[in-house]
Amino acid sequence: MRKYILIIIILLFTSKAFSHTSHYEGLKKIEMDIVLNGEVIGYSNYFFEKSNEVMTVKNYTKFKVKLLGVTIFSILSEATEKYENDNLVYFKSNTFQNDKEKYVNLKYDKSSKKFIIDGSSYKGKATQDCIIGNWWNHKIFKAKKQISPLSGSVKEQIVTFIGNEKININNKEYLTKHFKLRSKDESLPDDKKLNFDIWYNPENNLIIKVSYSKMGNWEYRLNNFE
Repeated sequence: MRKYILIIIILLFTSKAFSHTSHYEGLKKIEMDIVLNGEVIGYSNYFFEKSNEVMTVKNYTKFKVKLLGVTIFSILSEATEKYENDNLVYFKSNTFQNDKEKYVNLKYDKSSKKFIIDGSSYKGKATQDCIIGNWWNHKIFKAKKQISPLSGSVKEQIVTFIGNEKININNKEYLTKHFKLRSKDESLPDDKKLNFDIWYNPENNLIIKVSYSKMGNWEYRLNNFE
Protein backbone atom coordinates (compact mmCIF):
# COMPACT_ATOMS: atom_id res chain seq x y z
CA MET A 1 0.00 0.00 0.00
CA ARG A 2 1.26 3.47 -0.87
CA LYS A 3 -1.24 5.48 1.09
CA TYR A 4 -1.65 5.48 4.84
CA ILE A 5 -4.10 7.43 6.93
CA LEU A 6 -3.15 10.04 9.47
CA ILE A 7 -3.05 7.55 12.36
CA ILE A 8 -0.06 5.81 10.82
CA ILE A 9 1.63 9.16 10.19
CA ILE A 10 1.32 10.04 13.86
CA LEU A 11 3.03 6.77 14.77
CA LEU A 12 5.85 7.59 12.38
CA PHE A 13 6.26 11.03 13.88
CA THR A 14 6.75 9.86 17.44
CA SER A 15 10.40 9.32 16.57
CA LYS A 16 12.96 11.94 17.56
CA ALA A 17 13.34 13.15 13.98
CA PHE A 18 9.79 14.50 13.93
CA SER A 19 9.27 15.77 17.44
CA HIS A 20 10.18 19.35 18.21
CA THR A 21 10.74 22.88 16.92
CA SER A 22 14.08 22.54 18.74
CA HIS A 23 15.32 20.87 15.54
CA TYR A 24 15.31 24.33 13.98
CA GLU A 25 17.33 26.07 16.68
CA GLY A 26 20.55 25.69 14.68
CA LEU A 27 18.98 27.27 11.61
CA LYS A 28 19.45 30.90 10.70
CA LYS A 29 17.19 30.99 7.66
CA ILE A 30 15.16 29.03 5.12
CA GLU A 31 14.71 30.61 1.69
CA MET A 32 11.98 29.36 -0.65
CA ASP A 33 11.22 30.37 -4.23
CA ILE A 34 7.60 30.85 -5.24
CA VAL A 35 7.03 29.40 -8.70
CA LEU A 36 4.00 29.80 -10.97
CA ASN A 37 3.77 27.67 -14.10
CA GLY A 38 7.52 27.05 -14.00
CA GLU A 39 8.55 30.70 -13.51
CA VAL A 40 9.96 32.12 -10.26
CA ILE A 41 7.74 35.07 -9.32
CA GLY A 42 8.72 35.71 -5.70
CA TYR A 43 9.97 34.35 -2.40
CA SER A 44 8.97 33.23 1.08
CA ASN A 45 11.87 33.42 3.55
CA TYR A 46 12.03 32.40 7.22
CA PHE A 47 14.53 33.70 9.77
CA PHE A 48 15.17 32.03 13.14
CA GLU A 49 16.30 33.48 16.47
CA LYS A 50 16.64 31.84 19.88
CA SER A 51 16.73 33.80 23.15
CA ASN A 52 16.51 31.90 26.43
CA GLU A 53 13.52 29.57 26.02
CA VAL A 54 11.83 31.56 23.24
CA MET A 55 12.31 30.78 19.56
CA THR A 56 11.20 33.52 17.17
CA VAL A 57 10.49 32.86 13.50
CA LYS A 58 10.05 35.77 11.11
CA ASN A 59 8.64 35.32 7.64
CA TYR A 60 8.74 37.66 4.66
CA THR A 61 6.73 36.72 1.57
CA LYS A 62 6.46 38.63 -1.68
CA PHE A 63 5.29 37.78 -5.18
CA LYS A 64 3.58 39.31 -8.19
CA VAL A 65 1.53 37.68 -10.94
CA LYS A 66 1.73 39.57 -14.20
CA LEU A 67 -0.21 39.41 -17.45
CA LEU A 68 1.24 41.19 -20.47
CA GLY A 69 3.54 43.09 -18.11
CA VAL A 70 0.71 44.28 -15.85
CA THR A 71 0.45 43.07 -12.23
CA ILE A 72 -2.92 41.35 -11.76
CA PHE A 73 -2.30 39.76 -8.35
CA SER A 74 0.24 40.37 -5.62
CA ILE A 75 1.08 39.43 -2.03
CA LEU A 76 3.32 41.30 0.38
CA SER A 77 3.41 39.81 3.86
CA GLU A 78 5.35 39.96 7.13
CA ALA A 79 4.79 37.60 10.04
CA THR A 80 6.29 36.73 13.43
CA GLU A 81 5.85 33.48 15.39
CA LYS A 82 7.06 32.83 18.93
CA TYR A 83 7.46 29.46 20.66
CA GLU A 84 8.14 28.70 24.30
CA ASN A 85 9.24 25.15 25.14
CA ASP A 86 8.08 23.97 21.71
CA ASN A 87 4.62 25.55 22.12
CA LEU A 88 3.20 28.35 19.98
CA VAL A 89 2.44 31.37 22.18
CA TYR A 90 2.29 34.28 19.73
CA PHE A 91 1.68 35.00 16.06
CA LYS A 92 1.23 38.28 14.23
CA SER A 93 0.99 38.95 10.51
CA ASN A 94 0.17 41.80 8.16
CA THR A 95 -0.52 41.06 4.52
CA PHE A 96 -1.42 43.17 1.54
CA GLN A 97 -3.26 41.12 -1.08
CA ASN A 98 -3.41 43.53 -3.98
CA ASP A 99 -4.80 46.61 -2.20
CA LYS A 100 -6.67 44.65 0.48
CA GLU A 101 -5.12 44.38 3.93
CA LYS A 102 -5.36 41.13 5.90
CA TYR A 103 -4.06 40.45 9.38
CA VAL A 104 -3.75 37.99 12.26
CA ASN A 105 -3.09 38.67 15.94
CA LEU A 106 -2.83 35.48 18.00
CA LYS A 107 -1.89 34.89 21.62
CA TYR A 108 -1.98 31.80 23.78
CA ASP A 109 -4.19 32.12 26.86
CA LYS A 110 -2.79 29.98 29.69
CA SER A 111 -5.96 30.07 31.77
CA SER A 112 -8.21 28.62 29.04
CA LYS A 113 -5.37 26.75 27.30
CA LYS A 114 -6.59 28.09 23.98
CA PHE A 115 -5.43 30.48 21.28
CA ILE A 116 -7.15 33.85 21.14
CA ILE A 117 -7.37 34.95 17.52
CA ASP A 118 -8.13 38.39 16.15
CA GLY A 119 -7.98 37.98 12.38
CA SER A 120 -9.39 39.66 9.32
CA SER A 121 -11.64 36.65 8.62
CA TYR A 122 -11.97 35.06 12.08
CA LYS A 123 -12.22 36.35 15.62
CA GLY A 124 -12.48 33.82 18.42
CA LYS A 125 -10.71 30.91 20.08
CA ALA A 126 -8.86 27.87 18.77
CA THR A 127 -7.63 24.73 20.47
CA GLN A 128 -4.01 23.72 21.00
CA ASP A 129 -4.14 21.09 18.27
CA CYS A 130 -3.86 23.89 15.68
CA ILE A 131 -0.75 25.00 13.86
CA ILE A 132 0.05 28.05 11.75
CA GLY A 133 -0.21 27.05 8.08
CA ASN A 134 3.34 27.66 6.92
CA TRP A 135 6.07 25.70 5.16
CA TRP A 136 8.93 25.52 7.66
CA ASN A 137 7.49 23.46 10.52
CA HIS A 138 7.14 19.69 10.00
CA LYS A 139 4.62 19.60 12.86
CA ILE A 140 2.06 20.59 10.23
CA PHE A 141 1.84 16.87 9.38
CA LYS A 142 0.67 16.03 12.90
CA ALA A 143 -1.79 18.88 13.45
CA LYS A 144 -5.55 18.34 13.29
CA LYS A 145 -6.24 21.95 12.28
CA GLN A 146 -4.36 24.82 10.73
CA ILE A 147 -4.71 28.55 11.18
CA SER A 148 -4.39 30.73 8.10
CA PRO A 149 -1.28 32.93 8.42
CA LEU A 150 -3.03 35.54 6.28
CA SER A 151 -6.48 35.88 7.85
CA GLY A 152 -6.72 33.70 10.97
CA SER A 153 -9.36 31.31 9.64
CA VAL A 154 -9.25 27.80 11.14
CA LYS A 155 -9.64 24.67 9.00
CA GLU A 156 -9.57 20.99 9.92
CA GLN A 157 -7.10 19.02 7.85
CA ILE A 158 -6.36 15.44 6.83
CA VAL A 159 -2.80 14.37 6.03
CA THR A 160 -2.06 11.28 3.93
CA PHE A 161 1.33 9.67 3.40
CA ILE A 162 1.83 8.99 -0.32
CA GLY A 163 5.29 7.41 -0.31
CA ASN A 164 9.05 7.85 -0.29
CA GLU A 165 10.34 9.75 -3.32
CA LYS A 166 13.54 11.21 -4.71
CA ILE A 167 13.14 14.74 -6.06
CA ASN A 168 15.55 17.18 -7.64
CA ILE A 169 15.50 20.84 -6.64
CA ASN A 170 18.04 23.30 -8.06
CA ASN A 171 20.22 20.44 -9.30
CA LYS A 172 20.31 18.76 -5.89
CA GLU A 173 18.68 15.42 -5.14
CA TYR A 174 16.72 14.89 -1.92
CA LEU A 175 15.21 11.77 -0.38
CA THR A 176 11.74 12.83 0.71
CA LYS A 177 8.47 11.70 2.19
CA HIS A 178 5.54 12.80 0.03
CA PHE A 179 2.33 13.84 1.81
CA LYS A 180 -1.07 15.03 0.71
CA LEU A 181 -2.71 17.68 2.91
CA ARG A 182 -6.36 18.50 2.32
CA SER A 183 -9.41 19.94 4.06
CA LYS A 184 -11.54 17.60 6.13
CA ASP A 185 -14.66 19.58 5.21
CA GLU A 186 -15.48 18.61 1.63
CA SER A 187 -18.36 21.09 1.52
CA LEU A 188 -16.01 24.09 1.41
CA PRO A 189 -15.80 25.98 -1.89
CA ASP A 190 -12.83 24.86 -3.98
CA ASP A 191 -11.04 28.18 -3.49
CA LYS A 192 -11.29 27.78 0.30
CA LYS A 193 -10.16 24.16 0.52
CA LEU A 194 -6.72 23.03 1.63
CA ASN A 195 -5.23 20.91 -1.15
CA PHE A 196 -1.43 20.62 -1.08
CA ASP A 197 1.23 18.10 -2.01
CA ILE A 198 4.25 18.38 0.29
CA TRP A 199 7.70 16.79 0.05
CA TYR A 200 9.60 16.58 3.34
CA ASN A 201 13.28 15.70 3.79
CA PRO A 202 13.83 13.96 7.18
CA GLU A 203 17.62 14.29 6.95
CA ASN A 204 17.46 18.09 7.26
CA ASN A 205 13.99 18.31 8.86
CA LEU A 206 12.96 20.57 5.99
CA ILE A 207 10.00 20.87 3.67
CA ILE A 208 11.63 20.78 0.24
CA LYS A 209 8.65 21.48 -2.00
CA VAL A 210 4.95 22.32 -1.82
CA SER A 211 2.67 22.25 -4.85
CA TYR A 212 -0.96 23.12 -5.49
CA SER A 213 -3.23 24.21 -8.33
CA LYS A 214 -5.23 27.42 -8.18
CA MET A 215 -5.48 29.48 -11.37
CA GLY A 216 -2.22 27.85 -12.42
CA ASN A 217 0.38 25.45 -11.07
CA TRP A 218 2.10 26.80 -7.95
CA GLU A 219 5.17 25.58 -6.12
CA TYR A 220 7.16 26.63 -3.09
CA ARG A 221 10.68 25.27 -3.61
CA LEU A 222 13.60 25.25 -1.21
CA ASN A 223 16.29 27.57 -2.52
CA ASN A 224 18.72 27.75 0.39
CA PHE A 225 19.06 27.18 4.12
CA GLU A 226 21.72 27.97 6.71
